[in-house]
Amino acid sequence: MAVKIKNMTEGKPSSIILTFALSLMAGNIFQQLYTVVDTMVVGKVLGVNALAALGAAEWMNWMMLGIIQGFTQGFGIMMAKEFGAGKNDALRKSVAGSAVIAALSALVLVAAGQLMAEPLLRILQTPPDIWDGTILYLRIMFMGIPVVMLYNLLACILRALGDGRTPLNAMIVASVVNILLDMLFVIGFGWGIAGAAAATLIAQLVSSVFCIWHIRKIELLRFQPGDFKMSAGLAGALMYLGFPMAFQNAIIAVGGMIVQAVVNGFGVIFIAGFTATNKLYGLLEIAATSYGYAMVTYMGQNMGAGKIKRIHDGMRAAVVIAILTSVVIAACMLGFGRFLLGLFISGAPETVEATLAVAYRYLAIMSVCLPVLYILHVTRAAIQGMGNTVLPMLSGVAEFIMRTASALLLPRLVGENGIFYAEIMAWAGADVILVISYFIVVRKLSAANGTSF
Repeated sequence: MAVKIKNMTEGKPSSIILTFALSLMAGNIFQQLYTVVDTMVVGKVLGVNALAALGAAEWMNWMMLGIIQGFTQGFGIMMAKEFGAGKNDALRKSVAGSAVIAALSALVLVAAGQLMAEPLLRILQTPPDIWDGTILYLRIMFMGIPVVMLYNLLACILRALGDGRTPLNAMIVASVVNILLDMLFVIGFGWGIAGAAAATLIAQLVSSVFCIWHIRKIELLRFQPGDFKMSAGLAGALMYLGFPMAFQNAIIAVGGMIVQAVVNGFGVIFIAGFTATNKLYGLLEIAATSYGYAMVTYMGQNMGAGKIKRIHDGMRAAVVIAILTSVVIAACMLGFGRFLLGLFISGAPETVEATLAVAYRYLAIMSVCLPVLYILHVTRAAIQGMGNTVLPMLSGVAEFIMRTASALLLPRLVGENGIFYAEIMAWAGADVILVISYFIVVRKLSAANGTSF
């Protein structure tokens, strides 16, 4: 199958963004599918304690993934710009330089993850009855960081060139592999949480090999001997784009860990319910993340081509599409969320009912406020795609402040339900920064190019 790259500097913005996002959305659905299957298998086969152990590892694992995605998405901005500008030599060098930095970063993150796992779990006051499962899961996942880095870099390369189909096919393959290995490792071999972690990493490795096989077919990426000679200027430019996004995700994750520490104080049933909803959070966010990836590529390519007017046209279209999508998803979750949450939980009837009550309260609150999250993703990605990763980083700081303050204060004022609003307050705080930042950036572009929006 030929690799289909897409020039996003021509055509109707709404159609281009929506079409590209749909393929990414399908890929994200399959990625979420194997995350959900992991949780379902662990929750149903191993019980509420094992489900809570996964939940206690959630934000630490997400922090590493966020750092990885931040770096690779930042690198992808440069790739999209070079592709949009038709600078093929510079494109190859940016891809090669990204690969070198990604490899070195992965090694550093492996060491950091192994060193900080136990101290962080103590700081988070992880309950003793889920400690062993949590630390085991984290150690295995952290050892697999190079695999996760590899897949995310390859996916960003393909997306920067407008290819959403290959990452989709890679995720389909990975999902099938992960589900089969979950059944084999957890149910068949009885490896428990370790089996779920191993299945996830092996599936990501398979998806990486799939992407490599297809990238080899792209003529634009036929590397020359000098492409991997890293210059200080290129390394600095890549880090300027990648580091703020990695830092943004890391500080958001730190806020999430503070929330987790508060949640851990409410007991295993509350942790399990909170975890079940957080797994569905991935489904709530699928379209938002996909629109974000689409906007990074769309903005980057049009910036590279110097088509400034198309940037604001694309932004208007994306906001409308995102809000409509969020309303539909929210309605589905409010209607079917209780049934979906029940798929994650097993045990005595009274335990299941108590856990489900916690989970659905949290899900309902997030669903009603979902448009706030979708505006966040589209606006943040648009600014990043225009080459400014510092202002979005400040929105991450706002998320951290709002999430942390809400998590520490609201439970004292309104009880345990207050923790459910920490996420909403974080989204709202980021939106304030991002909307203001977007208009600052586009006005500067308008003044510099003599373009009226």
